[in-house]
Amino acid sequence: MDISYQLQSIFHIHEALSEGLTHFSGPSRAALLYSEKRDGPLRLYDPQNLLNGWAPLIEKIYLKCGTWRECESGILQAGLPGQTLPEKGLDLAGLVSRGGRAMPVFYQMWFTEEHSTLCSTGPTERWLEHAACLLAHDWANEEWFYTRNSYYVIREYAMHAIRDYVQDRLDVKFGLDRRIEVYPILDAVLGISKTREEGAWPRGTVVFIDPVKIESLRYMVRFPNPEKLRLSNHKLVRKLMLAVENSDRKLISDGQKIIGVTRGTLPECRLTADFRGGHGFLRISGKAVCSFSDGRFHSTNRKPKLVHLEELFLESPVLESRRHALFKIVSAIVERAGEQRHGATLVIDLNSAPISISGQKLEVPIDLCDETMLDLAKSLSKVDGALHIGADLRLHGFACLLDGKSIPGENRARGARFNSALRFSAAHENLIVVVVSSDRPVSVIHNGIDLSAGPDWGPLSQSAIQPPTIEEWLAGECEADQAMPSAVHTSSGAV
Repeated sequence: MDISYQLQSIFHIHEALSEGLTHFSGPSRAALLYSEKRDGPLRLYDPQNLLNGWAPLIEKIYLKCGTWRECESGILQAGLPGQTLPEKGLDLAGLVSRGGRAMPVFYQMWFTEEHSTLCSTGPTERWLEHAACLLAHDWANEEWFYTRNSYYVIREYAMHAIRDYVQDRLDVKFGLDRRIEVYPILDAVLGISKTREEGAWPRGTVVFIDPVKIESLRYMVRFPNPEKLRLSNHKLVRKLMLAVENSDRKLISDGQKIIGVTRGTLPECRLTADFRGGHGFLRISGKAVCSFSDGRFHSTNRKPKLVHLEELFLESPVLESRRHALFKIVSAIVERAGEQRHGATLVIDLNSAPISISGQKLEVPIDLCDETMLDLAKSLSKVDGALHIGADLRLHGFACLLDGKSIPGENRARGARFNSALRFSAAHENLIVVVVSSDRPVSVIHNGIDLSAGPDWGPLSQSAIQPPTIEEWLAGECEADQAMPSAVHTSSGAV
């Protein structure tokens, strides 16, 4: 096979996979380990250094063990030229991996970050499996048309990845004779989520159940002519959701039409769309698969990403008994601000004696371990200015004004709240500032640096040089370790 074709195919699928996962889950990298033949070299394509730091485990799995080469060749030869047998991923914390085997490519293993806010790794795993399938298909056909087409297929695979995962789970529960179709449900969920009723976004729950189980439910109300209540009529379904809004009642659907309203116990195997105004969650058997908002599906559970804050607390002089409580307090305030879509700033003062900050001081600092007082603090976070929270787990002030001298790294696109936090944290020690923007991004700022800033990996560039073998890559990793003996390699997705 033409090596230039191989490299172009890998480049396009890798680029599309990284871009698609970034839209679905946030900034994401991808890497590929592959071997064209059973006895051929194992090569690593990792232009964004996703696997840096994993050299010891990669060496153990692929060089010292070598079981990855074990596969009955008859199984591959019995399939079609581009047919791929799924390969289970590796158990590496902070990474999602899946691969496949096929006649054109004996072995593939794709990797990407396991973000801390994933609802489920299932859709991402299906996405990686499909990347392996398309690469094998491209190599089997050796047509530039397929290579270019694969780019667009992989990049826009989000809904299909969700459908593949949900269908797999339904097949396990129901068997292959199930009657519920997933694609119409996914289309309806997005359509309903974008439909307002008297200016309000939908709230409430729609449960999709296999038609075989429909008759076993106990209904509060059952509609006599469900054929007229088609799921595809988004406006009508949105009106019916008024019957279940802000309650434990649920609309029941067989995947094509609305059957009735019920409450109480439901079959374990069910697909649920939980609408919460401007966003919602898709669940299977009660477990979250993904979220949806703005007419798209996303992998996020919509909880604030505060990994960097947790790490700073671990390194702080705060008593261990108070760290967890302080983290819970901050998380609760940040989560409320995100849900209500208002900006907020929190100054977390780790000094033994809280510093003085201009703003509305409190005669007696309030105890944020008290749920009533914590709820008050959540409301005060709406007021212009920052909350001043001490290491003593108390609120010392609100509407605080943050000032400071201009520093490098300011971002005019982020506005006054963000840049004031940068300046203030740079001017004071033992402070952490958490900034919540009205459109939900959360920044953790320490010593004038935004620790939550997304990585800038730069655009990918295609290379005509074959990726290094695993041995060459491991040798390069060893040289890097020797050059920087104090460096600690960690996966960007690991906590």
